[in-house]
Amino acid sequence: MYSSRLLSHFENPRNVGELPEADARARVENPVCGDVLELAVKVSASRVSEIRFRAKGCVPTIACGSLITEMATGLTVDEAVLIRREDVINTIGGLPEASGHAAQLAIDALRAVLEQAHRNA
Repeated sequence: MYSSRLLSHFENPRNVGELPEADARARVENPVCGDVLELAVKVSASRVSEIRFRAKGCVPTIACGSLITEMATGLTVDEAVLIRREDVINTIGGLPEASGHAAQLAIDALRAVLEQAHRNA
């Protein structure tokens, strides 16, 4: 049902937790299922130097939260904002149709935190 990559991110999430000196923070919620994803980011020289996540939700939401932090780290803000839902789904090894919301939540949170970082710069 779930890919080995998705299970790896769920069982051993990367970049989970607080980022005390973050330049920006964003919290997004899926109003239908109640999943919540929070991202905190530190930007240095227009690049995502650090990013952390916290999530409350299903297995795919936690896995996509972990994955989006890996995908964005090291990219410029302009590059990171171009990550698409399909990129998340493909990189995680696919999602069941009913779990596509998890990839969208990750994208929404990433865009929100990058927009906040841009406003704070």
